[in-house]
Amino acid sequence: MGMALNMDEEVRLYTTNAEREKFETRATLYGIIVGLDYLERAYVRDAVTAAEYSPACTRLLSQYKTMSKLVEEDVPSIEQFMSQYRMDLPAAQHRIKVGVPATVEHSSEAGPETGKWVAETTQSFITFMDALKLRLRAKDQLHPILQELVTGYARFKGSKDWEGRSKMIGWLITLNGMKASEEITEEQSRQLLFDVDHAYAEFFRSLSSGQGQ
Repeated sequence: MGMALNMDEEVRLYTTNAEREKFETRATLYGIIVGLDYLERAYVRDAVTAAEYSPACTRLLSQYKTMSKLVEEDVPSIEQFMSQYRMDLPAAQHRIKVGVPATVEHSSEAGPETGKWVAETTQSFITFMDALKLRLRAKDQLHPILQELVTGYARFKGSKDWEGRSKMIGWLITLNGMKASEEITEEQSRQLLFDVDHAYAEFFRSLSSGQGQ
């Protein structure tokens, strides 16, 4: 006869330390996604301010990126992970896909522009375009620079009406969906440089005409 099943005995999900680490990592990733969805919904309902939302969202996105790297061999995409665990959390999924807080994606109304902001954003444009001209192609080379550029760019209230904003957000989403070592093609690089150069010119035209105020 087989061994009797003890209904009071705890069912173990793992038998080795490696398996335990895998389950704990996935549990942490699950919790981050749930927390991000809750934060997104609270922000939309005005339950939290932009000043409270932005750093909290940035921190959760950073934690997500760290944890997702630890499970990327078993979890190739956020869509697959959320489907596997039946997570119907579209707000979190969108924020992860974009990779930056809503205050950056949709432009901030933070306050008057300053000469320092203009200088910093100008430098970010130049740094990113130089990176493309130097033939940097990998996600882990380009994404951090573009993210910094878009974050600075979005501080200008007028940026929500600039054509370049939507194009740069689109490229940010494209890079965000790639693996760290994955590279954009030569054709993509040329188009990206064209779009960013256009956004750069538009940025200065808008500021000089007073539309950035």
